Amino acid sequence: MHTPRRSIVFLASASAALSFSVSLAAQAISFDQWADNLASVKVRNDPEQATLKQYFNGKEQDGLDRKLTPNSIVQRARDVAAAKKALAQLDKMNLQSLSVQQRASAATIRWNLQNQIDSYPYADYNFVFNQFGGLHVQLVNFLSQAHPIRNQRDVDNYLVRLQAVAGKIDTGILQARGLGARGILMPTFLTQSAIGQLDRFLEGGAESNVLVVSLKQRMANVKELTPEAQQQAAASAEAIVRQSVMPSYQRVRTLLQEQLPQTSNDAGLWRLPNGDKAYALLLRQMTSSSYTPEQVHQIGLREVARIEKEMDGLLVSQGYTEGSIKERMAKLEKDVQPKEADPRPALLARYEEVLRDAEQRSRELFDITPKAPVVVKREPPFTEKTAAAHYTGPANDGTRPGIFWAPMPGPVFRIVGLRTLTYHEGVPGHHFQIALQQENSKQPRYRRDRVFPVGSAYGEGWALYAEQLAVENHWYDGDVVGHLGQLDAELFRARRLVVDTGLHAMKWTRQQGIDYGIPAVEVERYVAMPGQACAYKIGMLRILELRARAQHALGERFSLKAFHNTVLETGNVPLPVLEQVVDEWIAAQKKS
Repeated sequence: MHTPRRSIVFLASASAALSFSVSLAAQAISFDQWADNLASVKVRNDPEQATLKQYFNGKEQDGLDRKLTPNSIVQRARDVAAAKKALAQLDKMNLQSLSVQQRASAATIRWNLQNQIDSYPYADYNFVFNQFGGLHVQLVNFLSQAHPIRNQRDVDNYLVRLQAVAGKIDTGILQARGLGARGILMPTFLTQSAIGQLDRFLEGGAESNVLVVSLKQRMANVKELTPEAQQQAAASAEAIVRQSVMPSYQRVRTLLQEQLPQTSNDAGLWRLPNGDKAYALLLRQMTSSSYTPEQVHQIGLREVARIEKEMDGLLVSQGYTEGSIKERMAKLEKDVQPKEADPRPALLARYEEVLRDAEQRSRELFDITPKAPVVVKREPPFTEKTAAAHYTGPANDGTRPGIFWAPMPGPVFRIVGLRTLTYHEGVPGHHFQIALQQENSKQPRYRRDRVFPVGSAYGEGWALYAEQLAVENHWYDGDVVGHLGQLDAELFRARRLVVDTGLHAMKWTRQQGIDYGIPAVEVERYVAMPGQACAYKIGMLRILELRARAQHALGERFSLKAFHNTVLETGNVPLPVLEQVVDEWIAAQKKS
């Protein structure tokens, strides 16, 4: 998966929205200008995203690099008001004369705005301190991994932001306390997981804290920073972490510990007021489909049966004949575990080797590949026990490559699925999908930088499709264990459809999800992020359907490379928009 931002987040304030208010009846501004202005306001009101994307220049960008994104309830209401205003403006536009990609842009923006409005009544169900992407996790990851450290000014900005962490955390505490008073609490097991994260963050002194250690490590690579400047900055960071940040994280821990006795092990959104409506909405947003929870559940059951049948034959061929698919795969994983006392360095090297090999193999399937490099790094210890493998895109200015983050907490390591995970997160998966979109000069800036998020179906669907490409093109020839790893990964995504819908719509327990074949940490992720895990398989199936449609329509004129160009150059859009673009591409190919 790539690091997600929920499609329900829209950070343009109503007051700022006035800056791009126009007389649409008179068409005093073009669609492109309107969309660019809307995007700029959105990013301007989300300083953390402005930093990630380096969206502006000079003093304006520098000013944003010193701020954290506001997280107040008042701001949330302003965001929704701005979304309603922008949607009303879009509704008044005549879009018939726009180009194919402009229409795709308009449809993507509409999708984002409507989702923001529709999600507002359920915003409180996105638990503030959930263990997967909660405020306490997001802030640490942003500051330690994404805030740039290129020069002295970046260091100064980092320290200013570090000083602001406690205020943002305390705002979150107020919200979580108020929700708890209304009975809106995380399940017991999520609360315990978050407490464990906080314990790991708080253990040791400030000098060993990730917010200090990561700063020291990154400053060491900046030539203009003298040893004295580095020491001074590290000392300032230690003081802020000791006096401000760690006490605020302790306050979060105290709150969650106080709330723990009031929690229950009921897992799904069904337990909350209108939880069924909230889940149906999230499922629709994440998959960008009209499937009901029951339909997604049935798709999952069918796919599980199909994949397990294929895996059974391969497992038997390798001598694994006894037990369920899950039990036999566990035995296979155990049999191929590394023998070293600490295999992590060798595993990182193996990931890197597979990544470089995939780049070579991809030349036969793609004629457009990213300019930005991609590397593999180990997930930081603070989040390693609860994190899934994920990808973060390269910096627009070239100062940061695409990064495939691989958690390796041990003692059992992911060996059977190592190749498939690399294809998914790296090449030709998320790295191709995200880096190529960022580099696509044919698209407006807001499309390149995914300013208007639209759920996970396109991105995660593409990454799972990338896994399938490896099978179709014989990358696993001679490697039955690796092919089993690919099938096991696909089975995992099919089981997700069953478990996610089971948890949130059918009152499954956490244990039922585990018993169905999903690891506990993953089940907890689905509880914290309803619907998101369904995006992978639904997205992959739709991309395969569109490819089959194009092959049928074009026959011998069908080009796989050209199809890939069309999908990747369109970038992250809702699946119905991708379908529209592919259909128009097919029509254009027929004419030519």
